[in-house]
Order: sequence, then C-alpha cells, then structure tokens
Amino acid sequence: MRQIVLDTETTGLYARNGDRVVEIGCVELVDRKPTGRRLHRYLNPEREVPIEAQRIHGLTDEFLADKPRFRDIAAELADFIRDAELVIHNASFDMEFLNVEFGLLRNPDMESARAICAAVVDTLKMARDLRPGKRNSLDALCSEYGVDNSNRQFHGALLDAELLAEVYLAMTRGQESLVMELDEPAAEIATFTLGSRPTLRVVRAGADELAEHDRVLREIDKASKGQCLWSGSAAD
Repeated sequence: MRQIVLDTETTGLYARNGDRVVEIGCVELVDRKPTGRRLHRYLNPEREVPIEAQRIHGLTDEFLADKPRFRDIAAELADFIRDAELVIHNASFDMEFLNVEFGLLRNPDMESARAICAAVVDTLKMARDLRPGKRNSLDALCSEYGVDNSNRQFHGALLDAELLAEVYLAMTRGQESLVMELDEPAAEIATFTLGSRPTLRVVRAGADELAEHDRVLREIDKASKGQCLWSGSAAD
C-alpha cells in the first residue's frame, strides 16, 4: 500500500477567488512505513502574498520570486502522487487548491489531483470521529499522540507533512496491529497423533479452599436473599 502524506501552503483561503499554492510537501509511506522519499517545492504564485498569509508560513514575495511556477513542477508532482492514497489534514482545502492548479494547465492528462491519485484520507475528519468535541488541529494532535513539533515556528508544507505522517500512524496504530497479527503465522498450539491424547494433570482443591469457596457462596446467597440458583430456597 503506497500513501503520500501531503500538505500545502497558500496565499490565502480561497482557491477559486485567485489564491495560489506557494509550497508543497509530500512524504511517502509504503505499507505504513516511511520510505525516505519526499517531494518539496516552493512555488512562485504569480501574485502577491498577503501579509496575513506571510505571518502564517513566513514566505515572502522576495523569497518566492525566483521559484518555479506550479506548471513547471506539475508533471513531477503528478508522477509522485499517481495511484497513491493521499493523506491530508483538512483534505477539502488542499484538494481544492491542487484541483484548481491542475485545472489551470488545461492538460487532459492532469485534469485534477483527484483524478491522478487513488483515494484521499482526511485526517481531520478521522480525528473528529476519534476525539469528538476536542481541538483537532495538527498541533493539538501532535500533543495528543506525543509527536515532537517543537520546530514548528511557522506552518511549513514539508514539516507539516512529516508531522502529519507521524500523527496518522499513531492514530491508526490499532489497524497496524491488526494487520501485523493477520500477517503473522498462527502459532502451533498442539500436535496430536491420531488416537492419542496427552496426559492431563488434575489439580484438586484442598479442604481449606473448599471451605472458603463454600463461605463465599453463602455470603452471595445471603446478599441475594436466597435467590441464587444453587440455593435450596431458589430451587423450591
């Protein structure tokens, strides 16, 4: 199973109103294990980055001026995520931006990110199902699952994708355990030859143990006012 944990940074909140992607970070997992393969690109959005967005991710117009445009890295990104399951926090946000960016290319082979990948997992929805009524931001989930996010001074696509990969694996660890149990060969409990049986060791209760057992039964019967099935009054 190949998964790509993905995050983007943008010029704003509204892709269909002209906001653009300024950073993409991707981390590859295969069979729930990080492979070390990453894709990280800063992008020239071909428009100004509002100061409000700069305060979130720290990416300025000057820094992004000489960076490639989305169309310059679109084929590389498409190849990286092709046929993989995307794991994204608040997936509808990132997917809308990617779909708009791919749509601007007017390339039928890269119509949208959703058409390129195999499926999308939204970890925000997953977290809300697991932790109803709680804050489920990436920082909150890092705290919940013991993921070190001390280096997260700004939002950064690659750093956030790496943190999300750890959070996702922690959130779904029970599924991993189930898969591991199913993959392991069943332990051989016993081997018998036809017509044979092993010798069973019988351990009988001693007098003290029988007396204690009888005392406990009497106390239970008294507490139930003689309604226990083993008592004589209940039998009557």
